[in-house]
Amino acid sequence: MHDTTLLLVGHGSRQPAGNAEIERFAALWRERHPDWRIDVCFIEYADVLLDAGLDRAAHSSNGSGSIRRVIVIPFILNAAGHVKMEMPAAIAAARARHPDVRFDCLRHLGMGPEVLAILEDQRTTLLHSLDMPDPRSTGVILLGRGSSDAGANGELAKMARWIFEAANHDLVDIAFTGVAWPRLETVVQRQVRLGMTQILVIPVYLFTGVLIERIAAQLVRLRRQYPQIAFAASEHFGFDPRIAALLDARLAAHLAADLEHGDAASSLLECDGCKYRQAAEEDHLHDHSHTGAHAHGAGHAAHGHADTHANAHADHQHAGHAHHHHPHTTTPHRHA
Repeated sequence: MHDTTLLLVGHGSRQPAGNAEIERFAALWRERHPDWRIDVCFIEYADVLLDAGLDRAAHSSNGSGSIRRVIVIPFILNAAGHVKMEMPAAIAAARARHPDVRFDCLRHLGMGPEVLAILEDQRTTLLHSLDMPDPRSTGVILLGRGSSDAGANGELAKMARWIFEAANHDLVDIAFTGVAWPRLETVVQRQVRLGMTQILVIPVYLFTGVLIERIAAQLVRLRRQYPQIAFAASEHFGFDPRIAALLDARLAAHLAADLEHGDAASSLLECDGCKYRQAAEEDHLHDHSHTGAHAHGAGHAAHGHADTHANAHADHQHAGHAHHHHPHTTTPHRHA
């Protein structure tokens, strides 16, 4: 690993505290692996954005020799436009700028058993905070960021279904803080009408930021609006050691496959091989030829999750590709 840089790519937050938490997480990860070179950059709302981060990762700063490989790690829960299109396009541009450096990209964190275990622990902790009420009358709401990508939103729905199957709650629903529907207030109203007397709100967020503050304000209003309902809400969970363990396992699997299969070991990301991905990469390279290496990051400063590739990606979803759009649904409940 002496000739390798691990580049942890966070989403980025308008609130500096959110980016600082990712930097602290990286520092803790370095403590677990003091011999690794671990860099951090962000997709937006930060000083070091993706293009600059890739360039910095490709150069050695510790005097131990030249960097031959950069392993990009999308430190993001759900794969939407940033992971599916912007990040691979930026990596393609970095390969052109650094032809002697191999760039690999791991899969994003995703919503799998590791994240489910964290959410289950949070659910149990919230139940204890309410003195262990009957779960049949206690609703659960998983609250996500929200995306214009139906597949990303579906990952949150998968977590809700897994919790529903494993627990005794009559209602396990999803809500979103922005972009997608339904919103938290709508789902709370539904659960109250269906007879819930307690509601657990679990934000599925890695780090703090403006949206976490928005959730806190929403909960203040909801407690005033429904004084008869006992609400309990958890925090974001970025410092949970299981996230670091997940990164360790993901990287170990990649390196093991690399020893066995060489360059072919690089994991495919969602939409690899798609014509819309190719178009995005060509646009990215074209922008670089006219505006310089850091135009990509700077251009994101105002888009606010509306997805800069929204038109192309919407066409993508409706062009017979694997990402199908379905109207959002709620988790089945056990009421008669």
